[in-house]
Order: sequence, then C-alpha cells, then structure tokens
Amino acid sequence: MKIRHLLFIFTFLITQQVLGQSDWQNIKTVEEVCTAYPKQINSIFLNLNLNYPGLEAVKKAYEGNNLTLACQNLLEYYGKTDRIRKDIPTLTQKTATAADSALQDIYTFQQVSDKVPRLADGHLKWNHMGPANDIEWAWALNRHYPTGTLLDGWEETGNSKYVNYIDSFTKDWITSSWPYPGVKSQTALWRGLEVSFRVKVWSRVFFELWNTKLITPATKLLILSSLPDHAHYARNFHAQGNWLTMEISGLATVASSWPEFRNSPAWMEYAIQTMVASMKEQVYPDGVQTELTSSYHLVALSNFNLFADICRKSSVSLPEYYTRTLENMWNYLAYIMRPDGCGVLNNDADLINNRKKILDEASVYHRPDWSYIATNGKEGTKPEHLPSNIFPYAGQLISRSDYGPEAQWSFFDIGPWGTGHQHNDKLHISVFAFGRDLLVDAGRFAYMGEVAAKFRKYAVGSQGHNTVIVDGKGQADGPKRTENPLTENLFAISNYFDYGSGTFNQYAGIEGTFSQTRSVVYVRGKFWVVTDLLKTDRPRKIETLWHWHPDCKVQAEKDGRITTQNDHGNLTIIPVDNQALSVSLVKGQEKPFVQGWYSKEYNTWQPNTTAVCSQQIKSGDTNVWILWPSAGKAPDISARILSKEDSDVRIRVTEKGIGSWDILAPSLDSKKVKVDFNTTIK
Repeated sequence: MKIRHLLFIFTFLITQQVLGQSDWQNIKTVEEVCTAYPKQINSIFLNLNLNYPGLEAVKKAYEGNNLTLACQNLLEYYGKTDRIRKDIPTLTQKTATAADSALQDIYTFQQVSDKVPRLADGHLKWNHMGPANDIEWAWALNRHYPTGTLLDGWEETGNSKYVNYIDSFTKDWITSSWPYPGVKSQTALWRGLEVSFRVKVWSRVFFELWNTKLITPATKLLILSSLPDHAHYARNFHAQGNWLTMEISGLATVASSWPEFRNSPAWMEYAIQTMVASMKEQVYPDGVQTELTSSYHLVALSNFNLFADICRKSSVSLPEYYTRTLENMWNYLAYIMRPDGCGVLNNDADLINNRKKILDEASVYHRPDWSYIATNGKEGTKPEHLPSNIFPYAGQLISRSDYGPEAQWSFFDIGPWGTGHQHNDKLHISVFAFGRDLLVDAGRFAYMGEVAAKFRKYAVGSQGHNTVIVDGKGQADGPKRTENPLTENLFAISNYFDYGSGTFNQYAGIEGTFSQTRSVVYVRGKFWVVTDLLKTDRPRKIETLWHWHPDCKVQAEKDGRITTQNDHGNLTIIPVDNQALSVSLVKGQEKPFVQGWYSKEYNTWQPNTTAVCSQQIKSGDTNVWILWPSAGKAPDISARILSKEDSDVRIRVTEKGIGSWDILAPSLDSKKVKVDFNTTIK
C-alpha cells in the first residue's frame, strides 16, 4: 500500500513538472489544468461558498471527489450568469498597430518601448524593468496594461489573435506567480497597486470575453484560483492615502464580480468601511485630494468613482457623505480647468485633458455649469459666480478672465506642501492665455532610471518652478497638510480683481533667516501684479525664476523686460523700478546644474527657456513684476512704483492710449487691496 502511494506521488510530481512547467502553454482544457495544477484548482472550491444559489451541481461533484466535473459545472454556472457579455465584435482579420506590437511581446509604458524577454520555459520575464532599468516599467507590465491594449484591438478589429494572446498572457502570469507570498511586497509581481489593476483587468477578461470561446477553460479556472490570493493581499496589505483607493477598489471588484467566494460579503463590508474612512482622511472639505497634485487627484477620484459604480451595480448603498464628496472632487477638476481643457500641471502631475471626463460627469450630476466650462461656453449654463475660484484648504487660487478659449488663466499656490508627490514650489504661479501655455511648472520627468537620475532633483526642487532661489538654495519641505482653510486675509475674488498672498521661510541649507511673501493681484481681463516681499538677516543673492513653455520664443530686453515673440498668445514680464536686476536666459542646461527643461508627462522631456533674474540684496526689499498677456504684439506698457512699505506697495501701470491702473498690493491683507482705473484724457 505504501509503495502504491509513493508511486502515485512520484507520478503526480512528474506530471506536474511536465505539464505545469515545460508545457504550460498547451494546457487548455479542464482535464489538463486539473491534472497539471490540482492544488491550485482545488483551492477554488476551498474558497467558494458552495451553498451559494446555483452552485448545487458544483457542490455535489466536489463533495463526490470529482474535481474535473466540479470545474465543468462551475464554468457552466458562470456561463449562465447575467455578468457575461452577450455580444462580441464581428470576426475579421483586421489589425491594430499597438495590439500587433504586443503580440511580439513589445510593450510601451510611460512613453518607453521594449521587448520583454522569454525564459527557457517560455514564460515572460515578469520582472523585466525595460531599457532604463526602471521598476515602474516592470510594475506597468504586471498591472496587465498590455491586456487593455489587446482588448482595445479586439474591440476595434474583431481579430481573434488578440484574445488568444490575452489567454496566454494571463495564464503565463498566474503560473509564474506561484507561490503566493502572503506578505507585503514591493516586487514586480506582488505589490498592492498591481494586485488591484490586475483583478480589474481580469474581470473584463473573464466576463467580457466569455462568449468568444477564445479564453480557454484552463485560463478561466486559473483566474478563479488566483483571485482569493489577490483579495487576501488587498485586504491585509493595502497602503494608505491615494494608493488605498486603488487597492481597495480592487478588493471590491473581486467581491462584487465574484460574489460566490465565501469571503466576498466580508470583503465588501471591509471595502466600504475603509473607503469611507479613507475619503474622510484624504479629501479636504473643498474637494481636493490632500496630495494636491491634479493627476493624482484624478487617480483617487477615479477609484472612489469606480467603487461607487461597483456598489451601485451590487445594489449596495453608500453614505450621503461619500456621494457628496465625489461631486466636490469633480467640481474641483471642472473649476481648475484651463481654457484648453487640461488640468493643472503641478507637483507630480502630467498635463491631462479632462474635457471629456467633465462633460460625462456633468450629465451624471446634472451640472450644466461644468458643461459650460468644458465647452468654453458653447453648452450648458454659465456659472452664477465670478470665473475665478479659491480652494481654501488646498491653498490654490485659480484666476481667469472668462470661460472662452482665449481666456486668461493662472494658478497660484499658497497652500500646504501636500501629503505625497510633492514639489518644493510654494508661491509658484503658472499662466495660460490666448490659447497658449506661457509660464509653466517644469513637470515630473521620471521617478527612476536615467531620466530621474538627471532630472528628478530639478523636478521636485524650487529650481523647476516660478519662485525664488536664495544663495543658490531652494525651499525645504513644508507642512504636509492643514486642518484649517486659508484665512480670509490671504485671498479675495471681486468683480475687478483677484488677490492671493502667502509666505515661505524654510530654505534648505542657508545660514540665518530669510522669507518670501508673494502677493498676486490679477486685474481681471488685463494683467497680473506679482509682488515679492523679501526679508533677510544678511546680504543674499536672489534669483527669481520664470519658466516658459518650450513653444514660446523668449527674449530679454535691455530694460530687464522678458517678452515672447509668438505668432499668437504672448506675455511680457516687466520688473518695476529694479535697476540692479540682471536677466539671463537659460535653455537645456545640464552643467554645472540642471536648468531650462520641461516635462509635460512621465518619461518625456524637452528644453525650455528659463529667465533667471538675479540680484544682490543687503537687507529686506520688495520686487514688483507686471505680467501682461496679449493676443499679438504687446501694447506700449509702462509701470512705476508710487510707494513701497513692508506692508504694501502702490504701483501705477499705464497702457498707452487706454489709461492707467493705480494698484495697492498689500502683503497678507486682502481687505487693503485697491484697483483704480483712470481713462486716458485726450
């Protein structure tokens, strides 16, 4: 008896090795997968609620020790559920370029393409980090982004080879992933974000491709065997903050898409409790996610939104707080939108066009004001309030002239540092006008690899932003978050002007004390006045930086003005009454330090012009800058300081033939702002 038992074990191990490793690509049927991977397939039934309605035949076969029949009955059960997509594209031999590349194991992540090597046993090298040796590339691979590309190719062409590849790709990953580590991990295969992304993709593969008959029974069963491990990881090893929203939405996807698992009700209950608590933790009352980075706000919002959709489809109700906060988060994206439809490029954001997203959500939430903003006034209803907005917890002032495509728009940062993906950029200002990017944030470049080695310090440092450098040093880290909104003395929005003011006084590596208080007065529809109150306990070298979009043709004038010579959409920066200022233009510099580079999205970069305005100060001083946008050539503008105190500056700005503006620009005191216009007397 013992000999027979040992012979069985030996035969099983040999079979598992032959079928499970050497010939994994040819395992397609229920019988083959049960023979090759009995332990993994058996685990499906250990995790199922076999008393779930509809699983009676499955339970009977399994309790009768017929694993193959239990699997066949289980697949038959799923084929009858209303979760299965009924229609499929018309089969053709058409092709799609991106999907065809994937068929060759060539993938593109974050603008970088590479061919993933195959190992001796035919498996993809799942920890391959791409040509830049960047773990972000490997993580993208393990999120199964290629499956999304292939699904798009399938929808577009109806070519079955794309689904065949999805089948092999999915089976490859699952059989390569064993054993499940069951611990918190940062590896390419097992990390919380990748766990979440995978199960969302697998839900589509499992249910949307069922009726194609191209996803093999073996792959379907392997997916079912791996899902409890993914749910276990998401439940027990999820992160906090923005990552939590992504990871817990993956847990909810498993619970709602496969309610037959015995732990699905508990997973869903935990997911709801955790997501509500997370929303309260990471979304300010003004609707802004606490990382204060527009792209990551969108990521968090998308996952909060996805979770709401999951609950809605499962007839699970959410607290009113949750749905109200979702609307506030969309409202933020709508009201920071630039005239071209893009969000703010700040911190580790990419330049993303949100126009379609806002239009879609405008119909969901019945917000015609969002439609008006997203269509530049062509649709919807004009917002009742003024076009500018302040988000007092985020500390972000969005100024604009109107909602048209040629509108003037600016972003001014007077808020906290942020809870993640932060840049040292307090008091930065970006300007967009007449359909063109003018003053910009440098962007994020990359997190790892050669690009990051060269540009990352520049990206996160003050050197990549429109603020000041002190004795060659930038800002140190600020407070990550706030418990209170900006006080009303720091901002104002009126019919004729906007005002924002903030202070920063922590600079990395400088001796003594120094502070910058920047105040911005936007004269609606005309220009910006930027005042920098500089306080120091000793002589300093100050460099005020103005970063221009790469498409701008920038030149420095003899009087210290910085102008653009674009065909359409220009900006003139006028330093007012500062004779000691020296202006140099830097573009694409790498040594002795990086300056003059721009990245609109991850892993892309190009040189841009940075105006470096240098001066020596012995004690405190106030610099005044006029930012004058124009559609074409700038008009004849002059400016002078009428009076200067620590508390405020009085400036007169004159446009020849039009008139002059007398402006009182205070520091940290919104009640004192004055803007008086005097028409030219002819």
